[in-house]
Amino acid sequence: MRFFLISITVFLLMLSCKQGPKTSDGEVSEPMAQNASKLEEGKVLMENQCYLCHNPSAPQNGQRIGPPMVAIKAHYLENYKEREAFVNAIQAFVKSPSEDKTQMRGAVRRFGLMPAQQFPEDEVRKIAEYMFDYQIEEPEWFKSHWMDRKGDSLYNRGTKPKVAQVKTDAKELGMHYALETKKVLGKNLMGTIQNEGVEAALAFCNEKAYPLTDSMSNNFNARIKRVSDKPRNPNNQANPIELAHIETFKAQVSKGLSVEPILREENGKVFFYYPIVTNTMCLNCHGTPEQQITPKVYESLSELYPQDMAIGYGPDEVRGIWSIVFDAPKKGD
Repeated sequence: MRFFLISITVFLLMLSCKQGPKTSDGEVSEPMAQNASKLEEGKVLMENQCYLCHNPSAPQNGQRIGPPMVAIKAHYLENYKEREAFVNAIQAFVKSPSEDKTQMRGAVRRFGLMPAQQFPEDEVRKIAEYMFDYQIEEPEWFKSHWMDRKGDSLYNRGTKPKVAQVKTDAKELGMHYALETKKVLGKNLMGTIQNEGVEAALAFCNEKAYPLTDSMSNNFNARIKRVSDKPRNPNNQANPIELAHIETFKAQVSKGLSVEPILREENGKVFFYYPIVTNTMCLNCHGTPEQQITPKVYESLSELYPQDMAIGYGPDEVRGIWSIVFDAPKKGD
């Protein structure tokens, strides 16, 4: 129950590879190119969908509301050493979480059972396949913790997991900047909820989200913004170009189409746009007052954001977009 309540609060407060063999003419063969793209998509999906609650950057004590993804991988590998069995087990648990299915009883005792969420099965499969095939980010403390308790089963599997190639093309850089910023905002927000409670977390969003985003902009030498056609804070109002991209993403999401970032390059700069999409938990803050939004939450939001327009949403709707500007990568990087 504790994990369920904190997960809801986190979501409602947020605004919210390797090349394969080549053909004789030097091009990457189509099946292998598609497979590489699928694995890259699994990485993005994992960071976008999972890291808010399973953030590997969150400290071991005080700011975590769920185990890091590498811990989930390690426990599942103990009982599911074959790729398909591993993927199927992850899919089965996410589709219908229960204590009977969990491989992590200690985590359930500490954080509570993961709440059921409606993730598309193909997305969960891509995440699970990426987890099995590739090394994923570990907190600094995890390896010694796992070796002390379980030995080297995760680190001596016979066939070592692959290391995803770090790319520096514009699309990958834009996604990296967006997801890393989301991770930092989520980590700090979760710490506030854990240590000071929900009311302090509301104040955190009002006072600290902008400075943290600006800090990430400085870190990446980029301009990073979250903007909307219906902003909660007037400073998040989308400009005409951003509004047009929001409408494009809305049309794609409403039709269930696969969504890719929109990029344009101008005068040595890359302009990157990617949607922020609601789920059912977001509606506790962005839904309809007295239906999904409780009177207490609505009262606090009205005090903090007197010009709030960010209500009336349903699930799977475009709430806003990441709007990021950075220097275009040099050819050959």
